[in-house]
Amino acid sequence: MKRVFLFLATNLAIVLTLSIVISVLGLNTWLTKNSINYTSLLMFCAVFGFGGSFISLLLSKPMAKWSVGAKVITGSEGAQESWLVHTIEKLATKASIAMPEVAIYEGEANAFATGATKNKSLVAVSTGLLYSMNQQQVEAVLAHEIMHIKSGDMVSLTLIQGVVNTFVMFAARVVGYAIDGFLRRDSEESRSPGIGYTVAVVVLDIVFGVLAMIIVAWFSRQREFRADAGAAQLMGDNRPMISALEVLSQGHSENSLPKQVAAFGIAGGIGSLFSTHPPIEERILALKKN
Repeated sequence: MKRVFLFLATNLAIVLTLSIVISVLGLNTWLTKNSINYTSLLMFCAVFGFGGSFISLLLSKPMAKWSVGAKVITGSEGAQESWLVHTIEKLATKASIAMPEVAIYEGEANAFATGATKNKSLVAVSTGLLYSMNQQQVEAVLAHEIMHIKSGDMVSLTLIQGVVNTFVMFAARVVGYAIDGFLRRDSEESRSPGIGYTVAVVVLDIVFGVLAMIIVAWFSRQREFRADAGAAQLMGDNRPMISALEVLSQGHSENSLPKQVAAFGIAGGIGSLFSTHPPIEERILALKKN
């Protein structure tokens, strides 16, 4: 589940950093002595909410490489690498997208795709996946990742995360203001927000941000079904994708990927609200129905 979790973690860190910097520098321009300018606050949250999301998107590829220690290959390293690069090139051409960078990393059976745009993307494959599957199964997994790229799932995720960020920041500041007012209701000091507001906002940014991940995770699960179906269509047969998922179901999970890029990995999830992947059994059943 590496790809998405890395994106979500990076996004949350950026939003929290911005929140702290804003408070320290006194840039809370939506605050007045006795109230909140809700229009200014909403505009501010939208700018920084979408800003944090798009910064996460731009950092997604280098962060993904760093998080798993992926090494970019050209196909000249050996027979296996050559086959991998040429297979991805074939699938990318068939899907009408630019050739992604190709990388290999040490780890359990998994693969993921990431990148800011469909023409500047990365497909990374683990050694565990290459060793545990035959070429037809690996090709199905690669087709799955190519469909994530073709569908622009990272950009879609970024837009959804931007909307979520906006409402998380907005709600945190409105609730934080109310909490600060309650704590200082008997104070004769200035009614301007104090340290209680700053602390409450930081804590609420974290709490609401974690809860918002449920929404993003749900979206990610829906995209997995579409990527599976797209892979079957790209392969011209749903059996290789089903076979690959059956291999992945034998003791592998999305946790073999760093959380930041988890949503665009291939392995299945644990079925929880925070899981970026549906259970593999459900994915196989959906493919069999198509």
